[in-house]
Amino acid sequence: MNDFLDLFISYLAVEKGLAANTQEAYSRDLAGYLNYLERQDRNAPADVTSGDVAAFLGLLKTGGLGARSRARCLSAIRMFHKFLMIENYAETNPASIIEAPRTLHKLPDFLSAQEVDALLTACSGLSGENIRDLAMLELLYATGLRVSELVKLKLREVNLASGYLMTLGKGNKERLVPIGETACQRVADYLERVRCKLDPAGQNRFLFLSRLGDAMSRQAFWNIIKKRTYQAGISKNISPHTLRHSFATHLLENGADLRSVQVMLGHADLSTTQIYTHVTRERLKRLHREIHPRG
Repeated sequence: MNDFLDLFISYLAVEKGLAANTQEAYSRDLAGYLNYLERQDRNAPADVTSGDVAAFLGLLKTGGLGARSRARCLSAIRMFHKFLMIENYAETNPASIIEAPRTLHKLPDFLSAQEVDALLTACSGLSGENIRDLAMLELLYATGLRVSELVKLKLREVNLASGYLMTLGKGNKERLVPIGETACQRVADYLERVRCKLDPAGQNRFLFLSRLGDAMSRQAFWNIIKKRTYQAGISKNISPHTLRHSFATHLLENGADLRSVQVMLGHADLSTTQIYTHVTRERLKRLHREIHPRG
């Protein structure tokens, strides 16, 4: 059965246009499943039954894997068997009747406006590092980009004059995102005072560079977030995604419509964006309990 995995990953890349990170995630989820099938002497797609799929998910549960991770694994298994049917390697999908594990929707963490201000203030100063970090954080909060989208952003994809950037999101889908005046100013300051010194020959195509003039990595930006969080005196465990959550939550709190936020975040499904309406509702209820005399 493992022989079909490479074919499936190629299908995800060529036919579905999924990003490399997504392909790797599918490959990881399916590796354990296919090894399990081989141990059960299921050597062909026709040999696999719904009972096999259920038994594998049961093993994952016994091993302590959470419901959300098991649901994601089942999704990968379903797509894999659907691919086998599309390519005429199988006649049925044994995973189609398996019910996904119930998951509790964890509300995303986000920063208050005051905490965002504190995080940005932590970058105050005239050093190149401060100017760059402030530009990155301002841009992330202003656009709601994923960290991978931020560090892969290229110079030609940012138009400060018009106040927009173009980014390539999940599934290699392009989207146009407004930047905002403050973030535009911070990025312009970084370009004029810092980046030109890091890349004097103008040979690097990426917008944000390390102090050595290389493209910024995801891990390097995680370290920037940790450092600035500590300097801001914020006790929350903040990740780059926290600013994306804050961007969406603050937009909805200030009257933005759900569809617009969906487009800016690059969500394929509106239900993914709707989690932020739960965040704002929960915040309102908490404020009511804290402030109302009979709360």
